[in-house]
Amino acid sequence: MHPLVTIAIPTYNRADRFLGNALRCALAQTYDRLEILVSDNCSTDNTAQLMRGFTDPRIRYVRQTSNLGANGNFNYCIDNAAGEYIHLLLDDDEIDPDFVSSCMAVAAGRDVGLIRSGTRLIDGDGKLLMERPNSGAGLSPPAFFRAWFQNQLTLYVCSTLFRTASLRAAGGFHSRHNLFQDAMAIARVLVRDGHADVRECKASFRMHEANMGSAMRISAWCDDSLQLLDVICQLLPEQAAALRAEGKVFLARMNYNRVANVADLLGRLASYLRVARSFDFAVSPLPSIWRRELRPGLRKVLRKMLLRTS
Repeated sequence: MHPLVTIAIPTYNRADRFLGNALRCALAQTYDRLEILVSDNCSTDNTAQLMRGFTDPRIRYVRQTSNLGANGNFNYCIDNAAGEYIHLLLDDDEIDPDFVSSCMAVAAGRDVGLIRSGTRLIDGDGKLLMERPNSGAGLSPPAFFRAWFQNQLTLYVCSTLFRTASLRAAGGFHSRHNLFQDAMAIARVLVRDGHADVRECKASFRMHEANMGSAMRISAWCDDSLQLLDVICQLLPEQAAALRAEGKVFLARMNYNRVANVADLLGRLASYLRVARSFDFAVSPLPSIWRRELRPGLRKVLRKMLLRTS
């Protein structure tokens, strides 16, 4: 009646900031059958020392002898989880004490591939930026992805509990550049094995400097976005044309938003063009360029002019 659930925390050099908090979130779960698997990806900080301070018998700490890469560490956790269900709690994210129990309750013994809750976005200090309740309950796979393309729901691994066998059958976490590998896994599992949904926000995705982009990574993000769209269309061939058209618009806008993290102006302008070309100009880059590049600069010029004349 209460399947074993693995909370897997893949970590690298986060002992001084976020790892302890992620562990406390896992240990605070109200669900009664937990394994907490911490995979230390050969950290060079005091992760091992921090882990010695946690003596709960539910914790299984593994220190890798060589760095597997971030995605290799994710897949190590998937391959070595003992639980019938697995939650990948990245070492900078958070879950509420009733995250697992809420997910297991809504599944109610159904053999679904994944269970999702709503998601909060928080900053590096834990300040709430946004809340997105989960409106996915009862949606067919095509309707689910259309809702995502229309910004009616989100895809975050922090708010997703997978059935371990389903995630393994889907091949774990993989994409060309291992940037959209979590969404790729969610898509494959959801279409093949179904989903259950908790509407309330029970998990928090942390936005901070370490998950910001660069000009070089914009091209990789576009490539992974297109691969994800290809996968969705392959899984749902009867809806492929409509999903591809809607998905191009949504993913182009998503990648325009990532361009804001590129440091230099010329790099940003080149990145806007790269995104536009990648998605066949499904959405013009001009509104984003005006809103983020030209309008702020024009405001500064006008402000200086008003100060001079006053």
